[in-house]
Amino acid sequence: MRDEDARHAAPGLVQLGSAVTAVLDVIRSAGGRPFLVGGCVRDALLAPGRRPADVDIEVFGLDLDQVAAALARVGRVDEVGRAFVVLKVRRDGEDLDVSVPRVVPSSGRAPVADPGASLSEAAHRRDFTVNALMYDPATEEVVDLVGGLADLRDGVLRHTGPAFAEDPLRVLRGAQFAARFGFRLAPETAELCRSLLPAYDGLPRERVWGEWRKTAEKGRHLTAALAVLAESGWLATVPQLARLSGLPQDPRWHPEGDVLTHSGLAADAAAALADDAGLTGNDRAVVVLGAPLHDLGKARYTQHRADGRITSHGHAEGGVAPVEELLTSIGAPSALIARIAPVVREHMTAITTGGRPSAAAVHRLARRLEPASISEWSLVCGADHAGRGAGSGPNPTTSWLEVAASAEVHQRPGRPLLRGSDLIARGIAPGPRFGPVMRAAIAAQDDGEFSDHAGAVAWLSRLEADGRLARLLASARPTPDADRG
Repeated sequence: MRDEDARHAAPGLVQLGSAVTAVLDVIRSAGGRPFLVGGCVRDALLAPGRRPADVDIEVFGLDLDQVAAALARVGRVDEVGRAFVVLKVRRDGEDLDVSVPRVVPSSGRAPVADPGASLSEAAHRRDFTVNALMYDPATEEVVDLVGGLADLRDGVLRHTGPAFAEDPLRVLRGAQFAARFGFRLAPETAELCRSLLPAYDGLPRERVWGEWRKTAEKGRHLTAALAVLAESGWLATVPQLARLSGLPQDPRWHPEGDVLTHSGLAADAAAALADDAGLTGNDRAVVVLGAPLHDLGKARYTQHRADGRITSHGHAEGGVAPVEELLTSIGAPSALIARIAPVVREHMTAITTGGRPSAAAVHRLARRLEPASISEWSLVCGADHAGRGAGSGPNPTTSWLEVAASAEVHQRPGRPLLRGSDLIARGIAPGPRFGPVMRAAIAAQDDGEFSDHAGAVAWLSRLEADGRLARLLASARPTPDADRG
């Protein structure tokens, strides 16, 4: 297809800031032809009138050194990305990525510049057709050399050509785009993705997590992402989740189908709930990842009873280990794993407890959930019940939130009021014997036996008077060094 045949008038499609305009001007003055490429064009077509948060500019007709020299007249140029033929420019508070056409050598090493590439060659080296659209700011036209406009209209992720296989991470990027936009995978692209599965183990975990992180922080259509993973064969990269496919549930409680279907619907609901709550970053990731992973324990704990009922008693607690394994395998930060695991472990608490909880029960739950919060737990539980198709119901944690708000533990439990210094003041030497006493003090505090430090000290005095303190101190396990002594 000729360049002129692929142009479509789109006046005012992309709203340009002062930094972008300055970059475009200096590139043109140096003899280059700049085009806006990638996500900023795609997103402008999906939501016209918005200024793009991230702008990528590809320059034709100049080599990278010539581009760098021109950009130096605009603002600070960061050449950290030079190995990938990308320069980062900062001006007026905006960060821009400026590149020249690049090609990956047959050796598989880092991409190298190809300043003589045509628009068509550059477009066919991108991942998906919807990301290979270009916008010519000089003529205000969209340049579509790969059928991206039709695929964007139809919500299809289709690879641009053989260059797609140069970076197998693009399969996970496809799942990420599906999560964000609800796109589906073209059959021929799914076939190519399946052939790339053996390369997964060679991908750096930080790059894998980068795609999962964007899915968690930006995704709204998690069922679409799971469909891409399933159709591409890459669901096998998270075997803990793959085991849920085809795993039946009791239709009385889960008329929507198998556990994987429920997990996707719960994740969709979690994304909506998280957005309604205004969550971003890791806070959103706790909820959006916690929801599809909350039932991983069912792979081991599902049982078919003689009366035909299907149960999964113990799956909440049993789901912690596979959740930690999955998140670790995709490179999730340990601090995030530490927040998701207790939410999964406690997601049945409101159901199994029943009725309106006491303040003490809410305090104890908040402490078990640390470092996650009761509000994060509530959103995942709400998503669980909203993700049951025709069997969806209200959030069972509403009364827990009400009690939590009144008990002032909505986000975090209160800090321990009894101090180690209070035990030392009674002549007790620091060591393992402190443990049972401090745990008993926290339980008493959560039960409302005292609410300030003075009350904690008085509680300790009562323990000492009736002999319970001595019994708690004696219950401590000796350390290995003590055993040897």
